[in-house]
Parts: sequence; structure tokens; C-alpha cells
Amino acid sequence: MWGGILVSAICALAGTWVVLRGMAFLGDAMSHGLLPGVALAALFGGNLLLGAVASAAVMAAGVTALGRTPRLSQDTGIGLLFVGMLSLGVIIVSRSQSFAVDLTGFLFGDVLAVRERDLLLLGAALLVALVVSVLGHRAFLALALDPRKAHTLGLRPRLAHAVLLVLLGLAIVASFHIVGTLLVLGLLIAPPAAALPWARGVRGVMVLAALLGVTATFAGLLLSWHLSTAAGATVSAVAVALFFLSHAASGLRHLRARRIAAPVPTVD
Repeated sequence: MWGGILVSAICALAGTWVVLRGMAFLGDAMSHGLLPGVALAALFGGNLLLGAVASAAVMAAGVTALGRTPRLSQDTGIGLLFVGMLSLGVIIVSRSQSFAVDLTGFLFGDVLAVRERDLLLLGAALLVALVVSVLGHRAFLALALDPRKAHTLGLRPRLAHAVLLVLLGLAIVASFHIVGTLLVLGLLIAPPAAALPWARGVRGVMVLAALLGVTATFAGLLLSWHLSTAAGATVSAVAVALFFLSHAASGLRHLRARRIAAPVPTVD
């Protein structure tokens, strides 16, 4: 539960910018791009977290470098890195006969295996994410609204984008142990997207997204216990369900507001 709470806070900080900038595909690509580093770490008996950090750094550097290529669209570069890193990871996994169980935990998470050491690492990751979010808030906001205006204001949008990639990588690395790389977008995108219709301002979205993430964690763990389902997948599914409930309620609210504001016909 505590692991899920910490991850929800980290994902709320990074996921808000992912949603505002429309970077969902990038988040998905980076989460899958962790596989080579984790596979190498498992193959040679190293630390899986350090392997994930190394892969995230390679992905972030690759996306930044390819994004500066004038004849190559950013989506094309991200897609190439996505497939290349995932293929490399599968090749490495195929060299090991004992990695199948570890791979399942990597893909789908193992929230019930969180230890005290993991909580300390998640706490440190949350602290770093808070510092980055506070220091880079103005630059991130200008980048989300208009990159050209951000450049005019001297906010260095390329550097802001690179730092934002680091924040995204941090959230993904911190989350893969909880919900796995295949389901990390559930906590990274669903809570901020669910918070958008109800919050005013970026900070409000972050706070509400963190609360929704915590709710998804608690409800998901409770359901997985009673239904004997995979904990990480259930948490992610609840987060996505909260998104649909939020937008359905928002649609009903707007419909009611239009009906109230509609002029009453008069009879002459």
C-alpha cells in the first residue's frame, strides 16, 4: 500500500505533464525500453533497478538526439527506439533460460513483493521528482502551452524537454516494480487525465491525480485480495475505470449546466 501511494505521487507529478503535452506514446515507448537494461542486470546478477535506470537514460538521450534531426519526425524516432530497445531486450532474454519468471514480474509488476528498501528508494525518487517539478514548473508550463513562446521568454525549451524526459523516466523506473512496464501507463496517465475536468490549474491536477492514484491503489489491492487477481493489473484497471467514471460524470455535469443555462421559451 505504501509503495502504491509513493508511486501514485510520483506518477501524478510526471503524468500531468505527459497528459498536457500529449506524450502518451513516448511514455509507452520508454516503459518498454527498460527491458534491455533489466534483462542484462538479471542475466549477470546485477541490480534490476540500476539496469532500468541505464535503459531509461539511453531512451531519453536517444529521443532527445533524434528529436533534433530535421528530416525525422519525433514520432518516427520514438517508434524506432521503441522497437529497437524492445527487440534488444527480447534477444537478451532469449539467451537466459531462467529469466521467464523475472520477466513476468517485470512486465506485470509484483506490488506484493515491495520491501522496506524499495520504500526508501521510492521516497528518494518522490523527493527528486518534487524538486524537479518545482524548479522546472515555469519552463514545463511554457513548453506545454507554446514551445516557440517558451524560447522567446528564454526558458530554453529543448533543455526543459530533456529534463521532462528525465522526470518521465524516473516515474517509469519507480513504477515498474509496482505495476510492471506493460501497465505503468495506467498510473501514469489515467489519474491526471481523470483529474483534468475537475481541477483548476496544473497544481490542482497533480494533487487530484495523486489522490485518484492512491484510491486506485487501495481499491485495486482490496479487489485483488478478494477476487484472487493480479495485484498490479487490478490497480491499473481501477485507475483506468476511474478515468471513464470521471469523464462520464463530467459529461453529465456539462449537460446539466447547458440545460439550466438554456433560455426558457416565451409565449407571445
